[in-house]
Amino acid sequence: MSDKHVTTYGSSVADKVAALVEPMASALGLEIYDIDYSGGTLKVVLDTPPGGPAGVSLDDLALVTRQLGRELDHSDPVPGRYTLEVTSPGLERALRRPQHFAREVGKTVNIRLHAAVNGTRRIQGELIAANGDIITVRNSEALDLSTIDLNIADIERARTVFEWERAEKPGKSNPAKKSAAKKKSKESTTSEEANTEANAS
Repeated sequence: MSDKHVTTYGSSVADKVAALVEPMASALGLEIYDIDYSGGTLKVVLDTPPGGPAGVSLDDLALVTRQLGRELDHSDPVPGRYTLEVTSPGLERALRRPQHFAREVGKTVNIRLHAAVNGTRRIQGELIAANGDIITVRNSEALDLSTIDLNIADIERARTVFEWERAEKPGKSNPAKKSAAKKKSKESTTSEEANTEANAS
């Protein structure tokens, strides 16, 4: 009997789909981040392994969509009509499982709870620990930046928060950037063609 841990995704349908997706993702050096089947939508989320290069290419997502579509038509594990979505986690990734939280320790997270704790259902702050089903967040909205322990089962929704770089203040732009912009305008035709090709890909 194997002792290998088997990840489950919340439903028998999602687990069957995971068995189909796993070898496809593995062949591309990817892993399953999440699978969710609800509301007539089958959403398969693929990611690079922790510590690997960031981002999943559109080509890889398109390839898995085609391969998985054929396998789903053949084995038919999903009842009725549904929409298939194969995607990557994105800049602000949803956190649903203990392993999701574990790989985002040190990041800012936004959490909505099923029921209020200390008078609030929303918490945002640094995720400082994730041990099994319990996570610890330093609440940035509390005056004393206190920490709070939460059970993942008590969380309605959670996601990482992407912190955008601050825009430059008006009048503080770099003269070198202005010069580069003028030079770029002279090459507008070539740039537009290159951008069109990149977007099309």
